[in-house]
Amino acid sequence: MELRSIFQSVIALHQEELPLSLKNRKQLLPINKDSIVTVTGIRRCGKSSLLALTINRLLQNGVRPEQILYIGFDDERFASMQTSDFDEILQAYREMYPTQSLKDVYMFFDEIQLIEGWEIFVLRVFKNYCKHIYITGSTAKMLSGEMASALRGWPDEYREYPLSFDEYLDFKDITANRFTEEGAAVLASAFKQYSKEGGFPQVVLTNVASEKIKILQSYFNTMLFRDMIEHYGISASPSVVRYFLKRIMNNITKPTSVNNIYNELKSQGMRVSKDSLYQWLDYACNIFLLRKVPKYTASIVKQNLTPAKYYIADFAMRNAILLPQSDDEGKALENIVYMTLERNLTEEDQVFYFNETVECDFVVVKADHVDQLIQVCWQLDDNNLSREVGGIAAASNYTGCKNCTIVTFNQQRTIEHNGLTIRVMPVWRM
Repeated sequence: MELRSIFQSVIALHQEELPLSLKNRKQLLPINKDSIVTVTGIRRCGKSSLLALTINRLLQNGVRPEQILYIGFDDERFASMQTSDFDEILQAYREMYPTQSLKDVYMFFDEIQLIEGWEIFVLRVFKNYCKHIYITGSTAKMLSGEMASALRGWPDEYREYPLSFDEYLDFKDITANRFTEEGAAVLASAFKQYSKEGGFPQVVLTNVASEKIKILQSYFNTMLFRDMIEHYGISASPSVVRYFLKRIMNNITKPTSVNNIYNELKSQGMRVSKDSLYQWLDYACNIFLLRKVPKYTASIVKQNLTPAKYYIADFAMRNAILLPQSDDEGKALENIVYMTLERNLTEEDQVFYFNETVECDFVVVKADHVDQLIQVCWQLDDNNLSREVGGIAAASNYTGCKNCTIVTFNQQRTIEHNGLTIRVMPVWRM
């Protein structure tokens, strides 16, 4: 079957399925904006669904199904596609709808970065034919800097994530009044489940626990082999790369010394350079699997020399790869708080951790000032109260920030400490 016919089949089949039945997501993509709208994020977090939800909104606004041109490039029939083949998409559509002007068409290209030369095609179409283009990607080829350069500054970027807790409640059809005792109990119970099964949509909608684990393991393996080893041409044994990632995941929420892991690998006879390990960490962040949080300090040199903390895009994936540990609840809570913070950051914002003898988990910097200090613990009690309050108070003294919050699983109160007011709140009220 020739490529043009395949494109026509894909376009027609998608149009017949419209509108698609999907759960809503919090993020909305713009419609009728003259830009190349790009959606990045970790594999399987819902980028394709975000495109489908945008298509549904277009249909509600009077756009006809035949004006929708949708191609998903994660189709084995496109595996051998060349840059020169992209024009077949336009020719295929023109044959289907010879009287339809391309300027009134909405083009959706899912995982287009899998085909070399995609950016040349997208730019040509945008400049000459159509101003309504949406593209998704989950690898480094779709990173902001590279994409802005490849598309000459045209992209309007949006980042998608696994489900937030609020979205998780929607997917599970859970409704509760956060301000009543009954509602608080429902939310606390739902959050415990959320911290265990995470926010990948397919996993959340799967009812069998063993199937959830299999899905998460398959996601991880795909990221390991396709997004890292194959995409970056890593020559080391996959078992070494896997071990390294598992070590990072095991150390989630703590400063991670690459040098220590290098020495471990060396003592076990695994040959790999220290520079390679640093590269692998960058790669894991590039594909959105891991998220990096550096230490807060006035010295850029010290910041670069001090081990960073790492968090994972979805804590349930970590649990599907590693053996359960006694402190997993606290780690899951801190990881979820970080991901909640990140999804609300602008390009100018950044999150750090504070550690000067005592520690504060998150220092949120907005533009040129420290906007918020956040400490995270599953439950405040006599054993940890002094440490948690002392850490956030020290960070307040160091940064001058008085906006201080301790996020817990299910506690709410106010603490006065040496003239500093610290709010204690349950995570489901963030």
